[in-house]
Amino acid sequence: MLLGCIYKRLYNVVTSLIICLYYTAGAKMITKLIKHGNSLALVIDRSILELLGIDDGTPLEISTDGKALVVTPSRGKKHRKQFDAALDACNRRYGKALKRLAE
Repeated sequence: MLLGCIYKRLYNVVTSLIICLYYTAGAKMITKLIKHGNSLALVIDRSILELLGIDDGTPLEISTDGKALVVTPSRGKKHRKQFDAALDACNRRYGKALKRLAE
């Protein structure tokens, strides 16, 4: 039983290594969107998530150039502070006008 468990773990490690090498060599993952309530969800393979250091708590930035979708880990606290400062400045300057537009 212990030997079977060791073989299974070794198989998982080797498989993950092969998949990581495959994706870092420039290969593409082909997948489809999955229905999730009224939305669509994109499922990303665990090997790619591990390669990029992404887990279920990682904030992601999603952008596009009109032809491709780019998903990257968020830049962190410094970027968030800059964004919050810009948002505060915008709210101070245009807050009343934005509030009227929202009504």
